[in-house]
Amino acid sequence: MRFCFMIIFMFTAVYGFAAEIALPDGFSISLYAERLHGARSMALGDDGTVYVGTRSTGNVYAVRDTDNDGVADRRWIIAKQLNSPNGVAFRDGSLYVAEISRVLRFDNIGSELSNPQSPAVVFDKLPDDGHHGWKYIAFGPDGRLYIPVGAPCNICDEGLPYAALHSIKPDGSDFRTEAQGIRNTVGFDWDPETKKLWFTDNGRDWLGDNLPPEELNRIDSRNQHFGYPYCHAGEVSDPEFGDKADCADFVKPQVTFQAHTAPLGMKFYDGEMFSEKYRNGMFIAQHGSWNRSTKVGYRVMFGTPEGEKEPFAEGWLKDGDVTGRPVDILVLNDGSMLVSDDRQGRIYRITYGK
Repeated sequence: MRFCFMIIFMFTAVYGFAAEIALPDGFSISLYAERLHGARSMALGDDGTVYVGTRSTGNVYAVRDTDNDGVADRRWIIAKQLNSPNGVAFRDGSLYVAEISRVLRFDNIGSELSNPQSPAVVFDKLPDDGHHGWKYIAFGPDGRLYIPVGAPCNICDEGLPYAALHSIKPDGSDFRTEAQGIRNTVGFDWDPETKKLWFTDNGRDWLGDNLPPEELNRIDSRNQHFGYPYCHAGEVSDPEFGDKADCADFVKPQVTFQAHTAPLGMKFYDGEMFSEKYRNGMFIAQHGSWNRSTKVGYRVMFGTPEGEKEPFAEGWLKDGDVTGRPVDILVLNDGSMLVSDDRQGRIYRITYGK
């Protein structure tokens, strides 16, 4: 493991991609940061620093807009050669980073971006399976760190801790299971009004172009079961495992999406910049299909807790050509919204009325 530092001043030029992304009236998109190879999950520090995990490069980045012009002008690589450090979360001055089998903590990170200390190992008892092993992590309103463990396969029944969402205390103690039957969630957030957790879940592959639908779920109580591997999207009985359980036995999704759109990061919008329609609604990054005969996804969706949904940002897929793959959503303190793109290694910033 190596930890190092690098600063790069970002370019502020306007890129042609902005004209290709369709947004509702009044919204604009611009480049916030680039040269973040494999940029995936994001977390916001208390000083405005944005921390960025990756899946394939092993790097963890930090970027900051020091002159408040809407473009990050400094970049740091705070860790290298980690094992798919997809998940990042920030709490009490520390950055938590989830590798496949463990969670690390970088203390006092905001003041040590140029020379981070070696991280503490918070928890190291997670499975080491690479298949669906990369993780999204976040702290809940209860102060616990939530950590998913995906199914180590396309379709299988390996039992806990697989295909489930778990949590620990910030010091790594008190590991417990929060929900089961979750094939692979790489994004979740809490409703700012009800404090209930919502999460995306990617459906199984190889049931054709249109099955099963992708899911957006809500947890109402601990240890609910959301169906995997027996039932998908509340109504699709699995051809291999469906005879072992009834779909009626499981929690149905609140919202479904086209199969293979791959919804990943999702966030409730708790800022004040966007118009009233979008406040307390959800933005969902659809990473896009990889094994469908006609590509779908590659966009950002908007949804409401009542089940309404509509495209919000589109244009990374045009006539079958892919120019970007949205991964995660982050709302900044000024109310603008960031979208990471692991294909281009970029972060985009969406604003309203400016």
